Amino acid sequence: MKTLFPRHLEVSAAVMDLQLERQNLVSSNIANLNTPGYQPRRLEFEKALQAALDLDDTYRLARTRTGHAPSPFRPGEIGSVLRELQPRVVPGTDGVNLDTEMALMTKNALSYTTLATVLQKGYAGIQKIIQEGGK
Repeated sequence: MKTLFPRHLEVSAAVMDLQLERQNLVSSNIANLNTPGYQPRRLEFEKALQAALDLDDTYRLARTRTGHAPSPFRPGEIGSVLRELQPRVVPGTDGVNLDTEMALMTKNALSYTTLATVLQKGYAGIQKIIQEGGK
């Protein structure tokens, strides 16, 4: 069913939720920098997201069999996969390294900001359509 909202908005919003969860986890790691015995945790969801989007590691569409043409992007099916996607927390083996955690936090924040910009532009387009349609 066609909607006013582009399908990528749903995927982007779900990824932003996962990135927010990751940011909270990294913040928790930093807060426990001096806690004896604490092991940093990681939240990894990129592989599951790539599988849900039917992408390979190079972000190209994946073929499961040589006789198949690359599958078309079916964003309508992504939402149900993302709802079932459970982020995995991977326990670290070393103590908390502040430089590593700060680098992860910066990278995650940059990705989050990029997706926020994509969503903002998507909603600006919808707003323009609504305003122009009312004339």
